[in-house]
Amino acid sequence: MPETTATRSAALALADERALMRQGYRFLDEKRMLLAAEMLRALAGHGALETRLLDQLREAVAALRRALQRHGLEGLQAYPPAAIAPEAPALSPSQFLGVPQAAASFDPHVVTGEDTAVDPSPEARACRDAFAALLAPLASLAASAGNLERLAAEYRRTERRARALENVLLPEIETALKAIDEHLELADQEEAVRTRLAGRRR
Repeated sequence: MPETTATRSAALALADERALMRQGYRFLDEKRMLLAAEMLRALAGHGALETRLLDQLREAVAALRRALQRHGLEGLQAYPPAAIAPEAPALSPSQFLGVPQAAASFDPHVVTGEDTAVDPSPEARACRDAFAALLAPLASLAASAGNLERLAAEYRRTERRARALENVLLPEIETALKAIDEHLELADQEEAVRTRLAGRRR
C-alpha cells in the first residue's frame, strides 16, 4: 500500500475505504455461499441425470445383445443407418448471479432407416430406438456439466477476491489506519505538552 500522510483527513479517507471493502467482502461472501448452494443443487440434478442415462444405457446394451443374437455382428453392421430429427438439441440460456447457464431440450426420433434392410427385425428396430433414446439424456448431461464447470469457475474467482480482501487489503488498511492513529495521538500529546510548557513560561 502506498505511503499515506498522517492527517485526520487521510484517516477518514482510509476509514471510508475500509467500510467499502468490508461491504465488498460481505457481498463476495454472500455470493460465495449462493454459488456453493447452487452448485450442490445442480450436482444433485446432475447425479439424477447420470442415473437415468446409466439405466437407459443398460437397456440399450441389452437391446444390442438381442440384435446381435438375431443378426450376428456382420448382419448388424450391414444394417442401414437411420437419421434422427431434430439433429441437435435446443438450448435455453439463463443466468445465475451473472453466470451463463443452459438447459438442453432434445427429443429426437428416427425418421429413416430399416425399410431397405435385407433382414428387418423387431430386435434391430429396438436396438436402434434404444440407442437413439440415449441422445436426450446425453444432451441434458452435457448441458449440466457445462453449467457446473461455469459455476465452479465463478466460485473460484469469487473465493480469490474474497480472500484477497480478507487476508491482504483489509489488513493493510487496518495497519495504515493504526499507524496514522498512533501518529496523530503522539502529535496531540506533543501539542498538549507544548501548550503546558508555554503556559508555565508566562
